[in-house]
Amino acid sequence: MSDVLIIGAGIVGLTLAREIKHRNPGSRITVLEKESTYGVHSSGRNSGVLHSGIYYPSDSLKAKVCVTGMRELRDYCLQHGLPIKHIGKVIVPTREEDGKQLDLLLGRGRANGATVELIDEQQLRELEPEARSATGQALWSPDTAVIDPMAVLKRLVEELTAQGVSIRYGQSVRHIDATAAVVHLGDGSLAYGHLLNAAGLFADKVAHAMGAGKHYTLLPFKGIYYKLSPTSGLDIRHLIYPVPDLRVPFLGVHYTSTVAGKTYLGPTAVPAWGRENYRGLQGIRLRDAGAIGYRLAKQYALDRQGFRLLARIEGRRYFKKYFAEAARALTPRLRDEHLLACDKVGIRAQLLDTEKNELVSDFVVERGERSTHILNAISPAFTSSFAFARHVVDHFVPM
Repeated sequence: MSDVLIIGAGIVGLTLAREIKHRNPGSRITVLEKESTYGVHSSGRNSGVLHSGIYYPSDSLKAKVCVTGMRELRDYCLQHGLPIKHIGKVIVPTREEDGKQLDLLLGRGRANGATVELIDEQQLRELEPEARSATGQALWSPDTAVIDPMAVLKRLVEELTAQGVSIRYGQSVRHIDATAAVVHLGDGSLAYGHLLNAAGLFADKVAHAMGAGKHYTLLPFKGIYYKLSPTSGLDIRHLIYPVPDLRVPFLGVHYTSTVAGKTYLGPTAVPAWGRENYRGLQGIRLRDAGAIGYRLAKQYALDRQGFRLLARIEGRRYFKKYFAEAARALTPRLRDEHLLACDKVGIRAQLLDTEKNELVSDFVVERGERSTHILNAISPAFTSSFAFARHVVDHFVPM
């Protein structure tokens, strides 16, 4: 018997366990993870960027938890000696018509408590000589940092284990009896007082099995990256992002760096034909692929949130030529041969509202019978995780 049972040992599940244990040290907490270790999927494949909270409307849950979460995770890394690099980020318009979005992002960032400033072309050249602005202006976010996601997960696991939290790997959930509050596993069953669904790519399925989240489903998108060749000669000093094209729901190709100093470009946002379809036919199940294909076709036909434009833009980026073209809009000196194939790839666990037929942009948390379901923990969930966990426990978990 567990007082609290958490499904998923990613960043959300682990920080929820930490928050609950902090409030109630005597609570019996079990975390179930279907893989043989932590960080196999979204959390371990995270870019490592600590986002500064610029993009999100001030009334969104993302805006409420991103800046605070960023500062708490930064402090956690410093406190425990985990790798962190305070690198900063420039956001540049790649088209003249995107210039008006700079003021929008500047206002959002300041409303959310982020440190952000508008800079001119000369200041941009001094900060990031390779970057180009189509309008002569850009945004500078000095607080943006990069961390090592796996190092953070490892430290959290060590901390929780020392506090008596049971983290059980290789535990696939076969059936949930919500009325009896029992989870049936491959090797037995486990009763619980309250269940927290932090299953990431399978959160909607867990919720549906418990009668929650009925009008939501997952529509996975694959993020493919290239690595910048060390011989490119490009002097990349910070993260470089484009001003988001508000006609479509994703950020677009950008430059990110790791704490080890490697520079990557990406990601794409192309459909994945399975929840764990990282490469080729890996992770594709016929039934899932059919459902994903149907949802994609419906979104294309309805053309909500610029879906047809998104399909045209991202579909081209399957091909290196067009991927490089998008990157050159940020840094004109980039050549196709500067992009090296790499094994970095992730799946965005994007939620689709099947009643509105719209992709959901904000975090989504829903109560169920003796349960709480984290249905849409997309970016910046890793950055926000400490503050997000506190919000979930405050509002959705009986203590």
